[in-house]
Amino acid sequence: MRERQATARRHRAREFEAFVAGAGGRLLHAATLLTAEPPARNPRAQALLTAALAVTYARWDRLRGEDPYDTTRQELAARFARTAWRLPRARGGVLAGLTPLERLVVVLRLYEGVAEERTAALLGLPVERVRALCARAVTVLRHGAARDGGAVEP
Repeated sequence: MRERQATARRHRAREFEAFVAGAGGRLLHAATLLTAEPPARNPRAQALLTAALAVTYARWDRLRGEDPYDTTRQELAARFARTAWRLPRARGGVLAGLTPLERLVVVLRLYEGVAEERTAALLGLPVERVRALCARAVTVLRHGAARDGGAVEP
């Protein structure tokens, strides 16, 4: 019995490691966009992702057909939404001019490609509010790009 449990734990660990190896870079980039930290120096993004991955690992056996990437992304977004007000104001990066909620909507909608309805459900907001936040954020980003003379890609 113990040997079977040990084998199952090793298998679970290997599956999770493979998931992190495949999706970790994109998830870290999303977390870095959320925190508006420079990619080379992003301790808050790393801590945010680590916490989200810990929750995913704890739920790993219960996912059963669910997408672990989606589960981790949801946890990442929820953690950011709960803690964003405690973060220092973003100082650099393209998304630094946005509020934390606008950054969250832009990352989910434009970087991750999550539908408006799904984003609204995830954040507990009406679809119209998500649409308005995204439109305002894009306007701010375009204005910043025009002012800086460059193109913006989230």
